[in-house]
Amino acid sequence: MRLRGMSGARRLRRHYLGGTARHALALGLMAAALGASAPAAHAQAQATASVAPARIAFDIPAQDLNGAVLSFAQKAGVRVFFDTAKFGGRRSSAVSGTMSPPQALDALLRGTGLTYRFTAPNRVTIVDPAASTASSGETVGIELDTIAVQGSGDGTVGYVATRSTAGTKTDTPLLETPQSVSVITRQELDDRNVQTLTEAVAYTPGVRTGQSGYDPRFDVFTIRGFDTTYNGIYRDGLRWPGANMSVFKIEPYGVENITVLRGPSSALYGLGSPGGLVDVTSKRPTEEAFGEIELQAGNYDWLQGQFDIGGPLDKDGTLLYRLTGLLRDADSPNTLGGGVNDMTYIAPALTWKPNDQTKITFLGEYQKSETPASLPFYGWDGTGTETFSRSPGDYNSQPQEQWRIGYSAEHEFNDVFTFRQNLRYGNADTTVRYTSLYGIDPDTNIGTRGTGYVHDILDSFAVDNQVQADFVTGAVEHKLLFGLDYTYLSLDGGIGFGTAADFDFNTGQPLGPTYDPGFNYSRYKQTQNQTGLYIQEQAKFDRWILTLTGRQDWVDSKDDDLLNGTSENTDDSEFTGRVGLTYVFDNGIAPYVTYSTSFAPNLGVDVNGDAFSPTTSKQIEAGVKYAPTGFDGYFTAAVFQINQENGLVTDDTNPLFQVQTGEVRARGFELEAVANLGAGLKVRGAYTYLDLTNVAGDPTTIGLAPSGQPQNAFAIWADYQFQPGSKLAGLGIGAGVRYTGATWGDSLNSFENDAYTLVDAKLSYDFEYLNPKLKGWSAQINAQNLLDEEYVTCDAGYCYLGAPRTVIAGLKYRW
Repeated sequence: MRLRGMSGARRLRRHYLGGTARHALALGLMAAALGASAPAAHAQAQATASVAPARIAFDIPAQDLNGAVLSFAQKAGVRVFFDTAKFGGRRSSAVSGTMSPPQALDALLRGTGLTYRFTAPNRVTIVDPAASTASSGETVGIELDTIAVQGSGDGTVGYVATRSTAGTKTDTPLLETPQSVSVITRQELDDRNVQTLTEAVAYTPGVRTGQSGYDPRFDVFTIRGFDTTYNGIYRDGLRWPGANMSVFKIEPYGVENITVLRGPSSALYGLGSPGGLVDVTSKRPTEEAFGEIELQAGNYDWLQGQFDIGGPLDKDGTLLYRLTGLLRDADSPNTLGGGVNDMTYIAPALTWKPNDQTKITFLGEYQKSETPASLPFYGWDGTGTETFSRSPGDYNSQPQEQWRIGYSAEHEFNDVFTFRQNLRYGNADTTVRYTSLYGIDPDTNIGTRGTGYVHDILDSFAVDNQVQADFVTGAVEHKLLFGLDYTYLSLDGGIGFGTAADFDFNTGQPLGPTYDPGFNYSRYKQTQNQTGLYIQEQAKFDRWILTLTGRQDWVDSKDDDLLNGTSENTDDSEFTGRVGLTYVFDNGIAPYVTYSTSFAPNLGVDVNGDAFSPTTSKQIEAGVKYAPTGFDGYFTAAVFQINQENGLVTDDTNPLFQVQTGEVRARGFELEAVANLGAGLKVRGAYTYLDLTNVAGDPTTIGLAPSGQPQNAFAIWADYQFQPGSKLAGLGIGAGVRYTGATWGDSLNSFENDAYTLVDAKLSYDFEYLNPKLKGWSAQINAQNLLDEEYVTCDAGYCYLGAPRTVIAGLKYRW
């Protein structure tokens, strides 16, 4: 066995816009978003809604009117299709600040000569008062029927998200974020029925999964060639750390969306991976009541039940709740004599909104899981004839119990200043039990074994305070962010080795009990205190956006060796920064260039007992993003170079420890396409080219590539829902292909892993199309590695089996 080193979806309604009217554009908005009351500036009298219109933070630059209207609709969570020729040549006014959608629409149309009127509580029509019919002189508008869709108030529809806070910690369009960003929406997570965070990010560019084969213990992946397991995973904007064998797990069913931010991001987040980070957003309470329950079954005795309910607790909507839960009883492949993959998960959430300016959401979670601790592997000697060792299941388990509690609070003082605070405390208690096979008697087929035992308890506290100021000086719009955050980590644990009962391979049973050894190898306690002070300016001048971010970190680390009675204290401090420049064209194309740095102290020591130096990196990146008007799509291309110094990798000669490299250079090119193409078709595609090279350090590896990283990787997923009116209405099909190119198997590049291609698939059916009385009922079946491709990945001289074919079928009822 290898040990790592010590270190609401909201239901909205939309209009399909288009038609033949000469000077009008119909735009459907739900009454809860726009409010049924029209602004006073309009002459048409409208009925007043029973509740005040929702207030949303708008930031739409002056631009071609077609693009501005689409941006407005996306921000309000509305799907829009329209004929861009109708208002071509007109320019909108800028809209910036927190306001109701009617107020924002007033500001956007100011100076265009256009106006709007409500034609129904959930329908608004934009018209040109100067246009008249030949006979009557009446204003021409379009009124179309609406259909129900799943959307969200942040502009996310289907697979396409238009905004994210991960890249700037402010509500910023992806086009204006000077860094490569991918957002995986809840709709995509549901369609692919992902069961781990690793599965969730497998279709995004720059991300490498499966480097250590099939491993249900951790969410292990790299971004742009650099590990993210310990320093690259965030939950709700706060670091979600790992240390030694205790790594907080993510249950995807409790997730609203996942953002992959590529490249060094320490200027905002402090300690982090050079490759980037993954920020996981927890499910939040919803303003509309809903519920769902689902039962799943699959191979490897997979049985799982899950539920998700939420909505308002009072008639005024000041208190909202959500409760998400899951229970799984399953086996695990690749273990001899059994292995489990069990999960118990419950996550309550409560939002309190006393007024339009204040909101606080409390987030909690309890999770208990168990997986095998030892998975099949073998050491490589170049012959390729070795047999994978499959560890027996009698003393082979990794139970983990974790919980978290925290909140996310926001208060708007006025139109300029907003204060936010995110806080969380979490605990993870992890036990590792595994055996090592010393030898097998050829006469009796009985093996003698040893044991390995690890017990780690990880405590984590994090708080992030932010003050944002939105203001204008002359022709420049400013979004200024000040932040102060603090993180505390504590790891208390030990490692022991002992003797296991002999194992009879004839019967597949042990010849007696096996007990936990004491901490005779290592007993440690590690703590880390990190304080960061940061500032960010997003300055917008016409179509130019300049982003400047700077941060100073102070880190105090302490490592106590309780067996030897020694202690080591390390103080590190570092300034990191980012500067980015973006230009946004009217047609939705936005080229950008950025420079950024990162910094991460390293807990623990190497095999000689020497402390590790901090890992630092710098990156230059250039790219272009495209969010077309007229349909939901997001397309990106990026080139980059990252230089990392003092990174940690597994020690080839002693895999229980890690070793520090000199300098690694990563050069690459990435492409991404995400789109809702209409008529029920949604797609995601990614291509990555990565050239990873050791440029300093161990003379025997300079000029060579670190192991396990392919130069070429490609992935595409498509989902199609047959539309109403067709004979197959209600049926959904999905398919995905993931290609991983050849990789080096060790640090000396002495042998290669073969390239492999995996196929995933999905089939679903909505029973409402079979019988209206079955509304809310649906079924879905998903297959990972559908063709059951057997593939081997060698990394740092050890070789691992990849994930076998898994099939999961579910029956869901949603109301």
